[in-house]
Amino acid sequence: MKETQAPRDGDRRIGRRALLIGGAVAAVATGVLARDELTRLWWRVPGVAKPRKEGEVDYAGARWVAASSANWRMADRPDDYGVDRVIIHVTQGSYASAVKVFQDPEHRAAAHYIVRRNGQVTQMIRELDVAFHAGNREYNERSVGIEHEGFVEKPEDFTDAMYAASARLTARVCARYGIPVDREHIIGHVEVPGTDHTDPGKGWDWKRYLRLVEEAATATT
Repeated sequence: MKETQAPRDGDRRIGRRALLIGGAVAAVATGVLARDELTRLWWRVPGVAKPRKEGEVDYAGARWVAASSANWRMADRPDDYGVDRVIIHVTQGSYASAVKVFQDPEHRAAAHYIVRRNGQVTQMIRELDVAFHAGNREYNERSVGIEHEGFVEKPEDFTDAMYAASARLTARVCARYGIPVDREHIIGHVEVPGTDHTDPGKGWDWKRYLRLVEEAATATT
């Protein structure tokens, strides 16, 4: 689950941001910068953020357990970064061990959600924000990460309850951001460029999972 994170937007100095925004405004004045790019830059201005409530979740029925703030960075997605991927992970351990490391500031990685074997969904990072889960900055910014309790080498850990609950969650994420329900946009951690991870592994039933996501999307519609 651990990843090496590139320098984060949060580490940049305000002066650099102000310079970036100033340059963007000047570009707009000359007709060079497109409106959508100005919108992206606007949401990066210090002090500009969507309203937030402590403990609020994005998926109805999810339990909120906050990850360490060292394992994600604040954003205002999809206004500053478009979301077009769901990335499937496996914890390589128990639910409790995943929560523990995601709350550890030294771990430097965490996903938005964890799905347990019994189907319970826990949210640890808001979808608004960029979770450090993919080991690739671009993919972190454009995706929602979903961990699944268990081990890659033990496909029996992927229970019926887990598949069903995860599929409903993914269907809602796809609906929220207009993400197509297909294998180009719902991918495994192993498919992220540059990763050394193998999850969710050969035991993950992609055909079954995509069918369940499609069914959940249809039922929601």
